Order: sequence, then C-alpha cells, then structure tokens
Amino acid sequence: MARTIHIARITGPVPYLGDDGKHRDIPLGPCLVERENGPQVDIVWGANGQNFAALPIEALASAATSGHLLLLN
Repeated sequence: MARTIHIARITGPVPYLGDDGKHRDIPLGPCLVERENGPQVDIVWGANGQNFAALPIEALASAATSGHLLLLN
C-alpha cells in the first residue's frame, strides 16, 4: 500500500498519548492525516507541521464518526 495523505480538520477532542506518557488532545484546527502500511496513522499539525501523533486506525475512525475529525479530501 502506498502512502496516502489527507487534508483534515480537528473539530473536537481527539486524544493521543504524548511522549511523556500523558494523554493529550490534538489541538483544534487544520492537520494532515498520513497513512502507510500498518495499523496506525500519523496526524500532523502546527504552522510548520512540527507536531504529530500516531493513532490506531480505530481511533481515527472513531474521531471521524463522532465528527471530531473531518477529512477534507
């Protein structure tokens, strides 16, 4: 499977586990959703794409179903 990239927007709480082991929410606003082979996706955000979190595909699907993550393309 090739890498796919989607432009997206976070509109509600989408939790991830930070490097320090604490649960955090991805900030509201624009982001990219990147998927390669495997059971995870990367969510990238920030003015220069300087922040990212790896989420299981199930978490991505849950965020999309709840309306907290909108795929724009």
